Amino acid sequence: MATLTSYSSCLMDSTFGLLHSASTYACNRTYCRWKPPEAAMIPNIHLPMRSYEVKNRTNVDDIKSLRLITAIKTPYLPDGRFDLEAYDDLVNMQINSGAEGLIVGGTTGEGQLMTWDEHVMLIGHTVNCFGSNIKVVGNTGSNSTQEAIHATEQGFAVGMHAALHINPYYGKTSMDGMIAHFENVLCMGPTIIYNVPSRTGQDIPPHVMHSIAENANLAGVKECVGNERIKQYTDRGIVVWSGNDDECHDSRWSYDATGVISVTSNLVPGLMRRLMFEGINPSLNMKLLPLMKWLFKEPNPIGLNTALAQLGVTRPVFRLPYIPLPIDKRIEFVRIVNEIGRENFVGDKDVQVLEDDDFILIGRY
Repeated sequence: MATLTSYSSCLMDSTFGLLHSASTYACNRTYCRWKPPEAAMIPNIHLPMRSYEVKNRTNVDDIKSLRLITAIKTPYLPDGRFDLEAYDDLVNMQINSGAEGLIVGGTTGEGQLMTWDEHVMLIGHTVNCFGSNIKVVGNTGSNSTQEAIHATEQGFAVGMHAALHINPYYGKTSMDGMIAHFENVLCMGPTIIYNVPSRTGQDIPPHVMHSIAENANLAGVKECVGNERIKQYTDRGIVVWSGNDDECHDSRWSYDATGVISVTSNLVPGLMRRLMFEGINPSLNMKLLPLMKWLFKEPNPIGLNTALAQLGVTRPVFRLPYIPLPIDKRIEFVRIVNEIGRENFVGDKDVQVLEDDDFILIGRY
């Protein structure tokens, strides 16, 4: 008690001295006005975003129920900046055709070619314009845990409904390190884990997913390994979206996947909705398989970018290192469109074969 009293006395003396000096200083000016002491500075300690702090508060179960999520394309102007007018048209086409969610800035949306400022801006733009009509899942994953945390904080701050997180790629990590990475990003809000070993160079094995499955913010996993892996998860009650369009029909109706996170739905959202909502439909699936296989003849999003340009719904602008498919594949696309029916594709212009000189390739933007 003696120590406490002594400390209190010293604090009072110090405070009186500070106030006295501040008052004297203020009165020496041309006018006299009392200035209150400044508020205490609080250290900038990292506190993860929480789902109930998000602008558009979203229950994890709302994300788990989505059956058709489109990995939306990001279109460009001739100088390489985002073409937001074309982007908004693309999103409206998805909403009008029954898509329930969007992945913004994913592989298909070329998040890997964006700065983080561009990334967060596009997420915020999508939420502000369309967030009341469709769920917005921002790709805020990174191979750096610190970067993933920071980007996810920003994504939730601008209102995204959920985050998409990939496992650390290129440098990779141990299995325990992978679990620690996901545990650090899961605490911030509803999250979809994305497993695509062909791009990351490292599989997310089932025991890793089982380790994080009890986290309340885990919405599920976008799985690209195949239907047997999907069945392993669905049997344990883990929500799964197929990451392979050419397998998604069987994933949904034979392996209990909730739905698909789709590239093809950029082009034929109405048909993809039928595939996910209306029960087993092998004839429709067979009708769409040539388009799905065409889209992935080269790494995604090369095929999709070429297709949307030929449909006249985006400008034929590519950010390098992506370049359009060669002329024979562009001719093949026109044939596929005519076989499926132009009316089933987005946009209202006639499909055309673009020449090499029609495309703009941009290295600096």
